[in-house]
Amino acid sequence: MSVGHGNSYDYRTVDTERNERCGCCVRTMKWFPVLFIVSVIGWSYYAFVIQLSFFTVTSILQRILFLLFYHAILVMFLWSYYQTVFTEIGRVPSRFRIPRTELDRMIRATSEDEQKQILEAFAKELPVVTRTLNASVRFCEKCRLVKPDRAHHCSVCGVCVLKLDHHCPWVNNCINFTNYKYFILFLGYALLYCLYVALTTVAYMELIWTGKIDGRFHILFLFFVSVMFAISLVSLFGYHCYLVLLNRTTLESFRTPIFRYGGPDKNGFSLGKLSNFQEVFGDDRRLWFVPVYTSLGDGMLFPTQSHHLASNSPHEVGSPVAPLTAGNAHCNGAVENGNGRLALAPIAQTVVLEHLDETKAHVAGTVAATDGAIEHRPGQQHSAVALPPQVQPNGLQQQESKESSVPTPRPL
Repeated sequence: MSVGHGNSYDYRTVDTERNERCGCCVRTMKWFPVLFIVSVIGWSYYAFVIQLSFFTVTSILQRILFLLFYHAILVMFLWSYYQTVFTEIGRVPSRFRIPRTELDRMIRATSEDEQKQILEAFAKELPVVTRTLNASVRFCEKCRLVKPDRAHHCSVCGVCVLKLDHHCPWVNNCINFTNYKYFILFLGYALLYCLYVALTTVAYMELIWTGKIDGRFHILFLFFVSVMFAISLVSLFGYHCYLVLLNRTTLESFRTPIFRYGGPDKNGFSLGKLSNFQEVFGDDRRLWFVPVYTSLGDGMLFPTQSHHLASNSPHEVGSPVAPLTAGNAHCNGAVENGNGRLALAPIAQTVVLEHLDETKAHVAGTVAATDGAIEHRPGQQHSAVALPPQVQPNGLQQQESKESSVPTPRPL
């Protein structure tokens, strides 16, 4: 029995519609933690403003001060929370994506070394200095692109994110390069909000406990809720302040970044506490604690410890520097490696080539000036060049009898 064309059933269309419905349900469920926080804020606003200010506080001046400081903290808290939730995540630009031809070459590669060579050739023009455990370029197989430094693939968002810290379900967003400042301010203002509510209600807990005023459930519950949230926020806010001062993300604190020059180094991106703080909050002090974008950089290229030290060194001003050095750098340019020995920091290839060119030019000029002045002594084979004649005070030229060998450049 054959089935007519009018009764044909397209299973692919049904699967696509089912996947879309499931994806819509999952996206809707992700907003539940955000709705919970918003509902808690709304309830705390009702409990503080209505119950505490109008039923407990009798002084008009005290009531005005309570409401003034409360709304100031609440506005900053909601502003930073809004910026954290609705700021677009930093996506990796298209120039980091592997072309189709190079991707086909990687698929047809017969060995891992050949794949590493293809990635190295493609990433030669990209600003990446970190590598994997096997010293290969960091490559995302799902997004099919070379990962910039400090970028990682978020399994929840399904994309590679610039300077990924973690995915926070309470904001339904990735904490990354674009909203990390907003997230820190959100934690700080949330902690300040909880402490303010707890401290303003604790004064009336004794009055309620002794029966001097009527016990109200909203005030009691508001006190305990604010204290519990404050305790949890203290540890989280303190930990991220610690990471900011070290210029380290949550992922980097558990998984040490590996650099092309120097190997694993947790402090590879650390530039000092003030510079680390300014990298996140900017260099304008007036906007440090305002939820507006002031972070430095583009999320793809980050200054490393060696760059920062070389920029302050008088011997390498204006010269290129190596992307990174291992260990703790010293003021004289030496670097302490893993076994405790001091080794010189790697010198850029451009500096070496310029030194060799200057040496060759000096040798060529010396040979040209002494053309024809080479002495040949009988019975000896000479490869030395006589120095050019020097002019004496009386105007006569005197040929030096001492021979000097041609200088050869010393390897650096």
